[in-house]
Amino acid sequence: MPTIFSANRSSVLVNGTAVEGLQSLVFRVVTERQDVRAIGIDERVDVIFGLRSVQGELVVHSANAELDDHLAKRSKFQIVANLKRDETEGAKRTLSFDDCFIESKSFSLTAGGVVATTYTFTATRAREE
Repeated sequence: MPTIFSANRSSVLVNGTAVEGLQSLVFRVVTERQDVRAIGIDERVDVIFGLRSVQGELVVHSANAELDDHLAKRSKFQIVANLKRDETEGAKRTLSFDDCFIESKSFSLTAGGVVATTYTFTATRAREE
């Protein structure tokens, strides 16, 4: 049976401080790769892997002063997401993003009057526990 985590029960921390107004956390692990070709055939014969990095986004209602500060100072920080299924159980899975830097910030104001700020970040690695 699959484990379904609840966004309402989970929490995301930046350097140990909860991110208030968090709407979403999205990330992907990107690995450079190069195909090895052979003469006379049109298929690859091997793959060479290179740098692996993490790219992600945090969307927050209004804004987050701590993330704004990291953007201004170009300082590194850690993000920890504690994913939970329900309130009675502890964290079922923990995602840790190490050596993060804010890469960009974008701002939106919707017709409904909701302000959202998207912080794009990079990380050295993502660990699951």
